[in-house]
Amino acid sequence: MSTPTLLARRALIRLSPTDPQEDVRGFLQGLVTQDTKAVAPGKPQYSALLTAQGKAMFDFLLWDDGSDVLIDCEAEHADALAKRLTIYRLRRKISIARDAALSVHWSPEPVQGATPDPRLAALGWRWLAPASDAPCADDAWKAHRLALGVPEGAGELGDILWLETNAVELNGVSFTKGCYVGQENTARMNWRQKVNRRIVVLPIAEADAKRQKIGYPELGWSVEHRRVEDLEPARLPSWLQTAQA
Repeated sequence: MSTPTLLARRALIRLSPTDPQEDVRGFLQGLVTQDTKAVAPGKPQYSALLTAQGKAMFDFLLWDDGSDVLIDCEAEHADALAKRLTIYRLRRKISIARDAALSVHWSPEPVQGATPDPRLAALGWRWLAPASDAPCADDAWKAHRLALGVPEGAGELGDILWLETNAVELNGVSFTKGCYVGQENTARMNWRQKVNRRIVVLPIAEADAKRQKIGYPELGWSVEHRRVEDLEPARLPSWLQTAQA
């Protein structure tokens, strides 16, 4: 039996131009944290849609599909994200809808046709494929990323300033692309090099109820919003230790 790869808790939102003159990437460029010019075949990009104050609402991966862009996001919040994007669309000739014909897949090992996760190479390999009823790998994926100290999703990141979610370290923000929703506070924090708190994944035995965003007792992890001075760099994953140095 082959190892399951389907991430059933992920969904895809397709943004398509309904007019040849329309530019989907240009539309997203003024909204999301990542430079949409970097979204290319085989090169998905990690990004987010923030509040005006620079706090995370939705995090996702952006995939190239010709003149279209696919947003790889939490299935639970896909409809809310599509609705939010539709509000920003105004009169632009762009279709925004879930694409049920495709599904998201993941493997910790290289797979032909897959691409490394743009956040962190150790997260593994990701690809899109036609929708199917294949066995799910969601639990294995969650255990894998938490063991690497990588948070994601509204339950772990929601309502936190984007740079406090380790967005810089996980390649989720561009500081050269120009304006986007929440850019002012995000750019100011980066310019001042002042990140006072961070989202971290800690052993459940070290959980602090006042700082906890969500706990996973079955996996032995707690996702917490901790002050930087309370974190010991040596206890953090290697990819985050540099930020704490």
